[in-house]
Amino acid sequence: MLIPRKKTALAAALALGLGGALGGFAASGAAAVAPASARAAGLPDSQRFDLTEPSYDLFRHKKLVNTTVQQSFGFDIPNKRLFVAQLKNGSSSDANGDLAISRLDFSGNLKGHMYLKGFGHGVSIGVEPSGTATYLWVEVDPEGSSARGTRLARFKFVDGQTLTNTSSALTKYRPVAGSTGVSATIDPVNKRLAMRYKTSGWRIAVYDLADIKAKRYDPLVDVAQPSQGGETFQGYALYGRYFYTLYGTAYSDDNPVPGNSRLSTIDLNTGQRVAGPTLTKAGGTLTHREPEGLAIYRTDGGQMRLFLGFASGARGERRSNLFYKNVLID
Repeated sequence: MLIPRKKTALAAALALGLGGALGGFAASGAAAVAPASARAAGLPDSQRFDLTEPSYDLFRHKKLVNTTVQQSFGFDIPNKRLFVAQLKNGSSSDANGDLAISRLDFSGNLKGHMYLKGFGHGVSIGVEPSGTATYLWVEVDPEGSSARGTRLARFKFVDGQTLTNTSSALTKYRPVAGSTGVSATIDPVNKRLAMRYKTSGWRIAVYDLADIKAKRYDPLVDVAQPSQGGETFQGYALYGRYFYTLYGTAYSDDNPVPGNSRLSTIDLNTGQRVAGPTLTKAGGTLTHREPEGLAIYRTDGGQMRLFLGFASGARGERRSNLFYKNVLID
């Protein structure tokens, strides 16, 4: 069954429940781990996004609290908030794992920020609404020359606050002992958390959100992430039984227009890629145009959207850009 696309930017704005304007709406084009079948029954069936359909703008060229490339983002749907993670300004931020979190409205206006010291690279973040508050799930306790987290941290977003990785405001989780490269995203519709992590290779584990918050580390699935031929990994999202990945690099002499940004769909019940790699031309006219992050959103009207993030602009003046796909197939 297809979910029809919205026809105008105004209709898209109303469906999101926004008061502000949207951007243009033109189409753009370690130890071994037991296999999933031995650990869990799997995920219920669901529809998946059609990666071949066009992408549409939410916004372009929006400033974040710092001027580095965005890394990932996620939505607090009930409270109409958007959170974007990036490395904090400064030459040592990547090595130290220091992050900046921007809170935006859906028109891309900056509404608040936090700084996180000793957390990681911000490859992916989970966003969890709780009443009128928002809690974030971010990698923490990094290791390596380009810091990547070894645990997950959950904390309340508080505008203007700076947290260190030893702060009492954090609750930490390590579902898989000895794992590295840990990060997370949340399926906001089905209330599940996907954790990407590395042991002897990259894996994906999915937990009921309530279970992992209670530190019951019994995954619904735990599968190896299929290789995509050595391409640069840039983000992921979870919706239903499907896991979406984004790969690619910025425009360059070796990567001219239309670029190499590609999407794939992984069926987490089988661990197999079922769609892609599919080239995306979203934001094709952006300068720099580096793929950075995926996230899931459901409109007030029930339309599902797979959001794609791209960084644009010159070094020291990077900007945030978000696009989405909205066609589901069985």
